[in-house]
Amino acid sequence: MTALRDMMTPARVLAIVAFAFGAYHLLIVSGLISMSTMEMRLTHLMLALTLLFARTPATSAVDRSRVSLAFDGVLILSGIIASVWLLSRWKAIAFSGGMTNTQDYWAGLVIVALVFEAARRGIGSILAGITLVFFVYPFLSPYLPGVLNGRGYGLERVVTFLTTDTQGIYGIPIGVAATYIITFTIFGALLSRLGAGEFFFEISFRLTHGMRAASAKSAVLFSALIGMVSGSAAGNVAVTGTLTIPLMKREGYAPHQAAAVEAVASTGGQIMPPVMGAAAFIMAEVVGVSYTEIMKTGLLPALLFFGTAFAVVHLRAVRSGIAPVTTPTTDPRSTGRVLWDGMPFIIAFALLLGMMLMGYSPFKASLWAMGAMILSTVIWNRRIDTDLLRKISGAVTEGAQGVVTISAACAAAGIIAGVLGLSGLGSKIAVLIDMGSGGSLLIALVLTMFVSIILGMGLPTTAAYLILATVVAPALVKMGVPVLTAHFFVFYFGCISTITPPVALAAYVAGGIAKADINKCGWTAAAYAAPSFLLPFAFCYGPGLLLQGGWFENIEAIVTGMLGVFAIAVAVIGVLGHRLNALGRGAAALAGLLLLFQDLLSAALGLSLLLGLYAITELRARKGQLI
Repeated sequence: MTALRDMMTPARVLAIVAFAFGAYHLLIVSGLISMSTMEMRLTHLMLALTLLFARTPATSAVDRSRVSLAFDGVLILSGIIASVWLLSRWKAIAFSGGMTNTQDYWAGLVIVALVFEAARRGIGSILAGITLVFFVYPFLSPYLPGVLNGRGYGLERVVTFLTTDTQGIYGIPIGVAATYIITFTIFGALLSRLGAGEFFFEISFRLTHGMRAASAKSAVLFSALIGMVSGSAAGNVAVTGTLTIPLMKREGYAPHQAAAVEAVASTGGQIMPPVMGAAAFIMAEVVGVSYTEIMKTGLLPALLFFGTAFAVVHLRAVRSGIAPVTTPTTDPRSTGRVLWDGMPFIIAFALLLGMMLMGYSPFKASLWAMGAMILSTVIWNRRIDTDLLRKISGAVTEGAQGVVTISAACAAAGIIAGVLGLSGLGSKIAVLIDMGSGGSLLIALVLTMFVSIILGMGLPTTAAYLILATVVAPALVKMGVPVLTAHFFVFYFGCISTITPPVALAAYVAGGIAKADINKCGWTAAAYAAPSFLLPFAFCYGPGLLLQGGWFENIEAIVTGMLGVFAIAVAVIGVLGHRLNALGRGAAALAGLLLLFQDLLSAALGLSLLLGLYAITELRARKGQLI
C-alpha cells in the first residue's frame, strides 16, 4: 500500500489524467469514438479546466497550501458537476428552442466564473481583463452614451446564452481546440520527443554554414521550422533561443541584437504555413474557407517575413564587420546521413502537407502523419522498446497539457464572441472605426492596426487572433475589405504584438536568455521587423501579395514584394553594399514603400530609386563618402 502511495504522486496522477485527456481526443478525431459536437466541446472544456486548476496554483507562490489545494479541489468539482449537468440538458434545451431553467442558469454561472479564473491563471490578467470588459457591457450599455448605448440584458439571459448556445463558450473556438489544436499540439510534442528539434537545427546549421551571419540565419530557419507548430512566439523563443542566441553572440552579434533576431524569427513561425501557430485552423472555421486556401493565402507574406529576417541579419553582419564562419559542425555525420536519419520527420511532414493539399481535414492528416512518423522510426531504428513507448505516451501527455491554456483562451474568446453577438456590440465597434476614419480606408487600417497590437499584447497567437477576429476584423469587412484579407490583417498585427513594446513578450524572453536589456531588445526587434508592419497594408491594397489576383498580378507581387522588404531592411540597418547616411536610409525606405504599393508605376519608380541609390553609394564609397 505504501509503495502504491509513493508511486501515485500528484505529478504522476496529473500526467495520467493528461494522457487520458489526450488519448480520448485522439480517439474522437480518429472516429473510433463517436459523439455530437456539443458533447465533445462540453467534455473537452471540463477536462481542460480540471487539468488547469490541478496544475496551476491560484497565485505565483511555488508551494500550495492546504487551503489553496482545497480551493482548487472545489473549483474542479464545481466544473465537473456543472459540465455534467449541461451534458444532461443540452438536447432538451436544443429541442425546445432554447428554453432553460434555474438549474441551467446556476450551472452556466459556475462555468462562466471558472472560465474567467482559468483565463487569469492560464494566460494572465490581460486576457481576463479584456474578457471582463466585454462581459459587463450588456449590463452597462443602457447607461452608455452615443453609439455604445444599448437595450441591456440581465445576468441570467447573458449567462444562459453563453453556456447553452453554440455562439458562446461552447462555440467555434472550443470546437477547434478540441479537434485541430489538440491534435497538432500532440503532433508537435511527438516531433520534439523523437528528436526533430535536433534534426531541424542540424539541417539549418548545415544549410547556412560558411555564410556571413551563419548562426543568425540558422536561427531564422530553425525558429521557422519549430515555431509554426509551437503556438506561442514566446514559447518558441524559450525552446530555440537557448541554442541560437549563444551561437549568435559568439559570432559577434551584440546580446540585444541576438535576442532581437531570435524574437523576430520565432514570431515569424506563427505566420508560417502549414500550421501558423494553430490560428489557421480557427481562421478557416471563422471565415468559412478551406484550410488549403488559408495555407495558400499565408504563404507569400510568410516567405517575405523570413526574407526580411534574412536580409536584416545579413546586413547587420555587414555593418558590424562579422566575417563568414567556417567552423565545422561538431556532428561527425555526413549531410546525407543526417537527412537519412531524419527521414521519419521528412516523411511525416510530406504526408501531412500532401494529405491536406488533397483535401483531407488537418486533424486527419496529422493523425496519419503521427502514425507514419512512429512507424518509420521503428523501421529506421529496427526496434520497438520501452523508450519509444515512453516517448509516445509522453508526447500525448505533453500535447494534452499544452492545449489546456489554449482551451482557456478559446473559452474566454467564446465569452467575447457571445457578448458581441447578443448585444450587437460588434457592429457598433465597426461603426466607431468607420466614424474615426472618416470613411478613409487607410485611416481605418491604421486604427485597426493600433487596436490589434494593443489587444494582442501579452497574449499567445491563438488567443490574440480569437479576440481580433471577433472584435476588429468585422469593422474592416464593413468598409469593403475582403473577409479573408481582413482576417489576415488583424492576425498579422496580433502576431507582431509579441515584439512590439511596451509588452513585447517574445523579445523579453529572448532578452532574458541573452542577458541583455529587455527594453532595448524590444525596440531592436520591432525595428528589425519594420517591413512586417507595412506588409498587411500592402496586401489590403494589392491582392497579389495574398496570391488572390491573376497570375501576372501574383508574379508581380512576388518580385516587388521581395525587393520592397529588402529596401526597407536596407533603411533599417543603413547598409547597401556600404554604410548609408540618414538621407540614403530615407531614400531606401521610400523605395521600399513604392515597391510594396503593388502598382506597376510605383514599382518602377521604387526600383529605379533603389538602383540609383546603389550606384551613387558605390560611387561615393570610392571617394570615402557616405550617402
